[in-house]
Amino acid sequence: MLRLTWVQPEDLIGHELRQAAQDGREPKAVAARWRAAGGPEAPATAGASPTPVSRYLRRLAEDLLDELADLPSTLADDEPTDLDRIRAACPDWPERLNAPAGTTPHRLEAAWLGRATGCLLGKPVEKLPLDAIRRLARATGNWPLTTYFTARGVPAELLAQHPWNRRSASTSLAENIDGMPEDDDLNYPLLNLVLLQRHGRNFTTTDVARTWLDELPAGRTFTAERVAYRNLLKGLEPPHTARHRNPFREWIGALIRADVHGWTNPGRPAAAAEQAHRDATLTHTANGVYAAMFTAAVIATAATGDHDVHACLRTGLTVVPPRSRLARAVRHAVQLAHEEPDFDTVVDALHATYAGTHHWVHAVPNTALVAAALTHADGDFAGSNCRAVSGGWDTDSNGATAGSVAGLLAGHPAALPDRWTAPLKNRLSTSVGDFNGIGFDTLAHLTHRETLRP
Repeated sequence: MLRLTWVQPEDLIGHELRQAAQDGREPKAVAARWRAAGGPEAPATAGASPTPVSRYLRRLAEDLLDELADLPSTLADDEPTDLDRIRAACPDWPERLNAPAGTTPHRLEAAWLGRATGCLLGKPVEKLPLDAIRRLARATGNWPLTTYFTARGVPAELLAQHPWNRRSASTSLAENIDGMPEDDDLNYPLLNLVLLQRHGRNFTTTDVARTWLDELPAGRTFTAERVAYRNLLKGLEPPHTARHRNPFREWIGALIRADVHGWTNPGRPAAAAEQAHRDATLTHTANGVYAAMFTAAVIATAATGDHDVHACLRTGLTVVPPRSRLARAVRHAVQLAHEEPDFDTVVDALHATYAGTHHWVHAVPNTALVAAALTHADGDFAGSNCRAVSGGWDTDSNGATAGSVAGLLAGHPAALPDRWTAPLKNRLSTSVGDFNGIGFDTLAHLTHRETLRP
């Protein structure tokens, strides 16, 4: 029997029970009914459980998912999803910055390259526990991280205990990198470039949905995006696509789609955040949306080349409701990064706070980790990428976002060390549109064109 990841009700219910506990609902009674019926926990390591359940359990899971969705949340006032309510909750909502609202193709090329190199660094260790990442890197003398991971010199018993990510090992280790392989962290910026080319900066969430259905293979979606895609095919419309039986709506998927909104709004963090909101609400709510808005505003500020990383992060927080879990997590992470000279200590503190309660793809801890990495590295390109990946969790996504911001701050492809960019060979693989094999210099010019559109 085909076991589809991220969509089977019996696999969603465990994630929804955890999500309910995090967002201020009271799921204990529902959890007791599910467990009394013999319902399984959420899959521990993948998106699908290995064994089919009975028809009764599947129907019960569907009913309980709907029942959980109807529970009231004690955090609703502090964590709205509606844009007007988000604005109202943010006392320092930003105006246009007092800086030239422009950027250059060279700066955008550095951002694309930064996103690719950070993603590539994190690909082979995605899904691995923090201790495994540290042990694999130390085995080759690459800790703290300074370059791509390698299998050369790693003891066979360590590789057997902690094998590389099976989908990425053949394309993302130092000895086999040959251009930038396909990854959803690069596919989504390409999709949003298509979105802007077709619909302009006043696109709607429905335009995002249509672009996905036209250009995004369903098999290239995961977690919240796969659920929303399924919901679209069932005839649901945004924003209900983000809520219907979607326990992943506060995970990292919307954040990894935010870069283009920031790149194309240099000096306009509020406009970038509003674009990110229209994109994110196809698939996400509350903190999942805030993560995208925060990232877009940070990037829009960095894109001018006129602000340091700390000012960029402060601006990003101005578009996030200050009493939300995401805002609190980012403030905590930035404070830790300022106070602790050893980044491993920062990471250990973040894991002690979140690892026991949050999935490794959840937006709250991952956004906090990216903010900590950028802060601790003072926006340095290699330092930001390496710190973001060395912190574990969603390693390729975190490296990609940190690399995008740090690339913008570096300002030019020539400012990025060759050891990071040369293996990319100015070539990106993708299944999106006609972009397969495109160069990052060409992508930069296409992106710059969108910054100039009214």
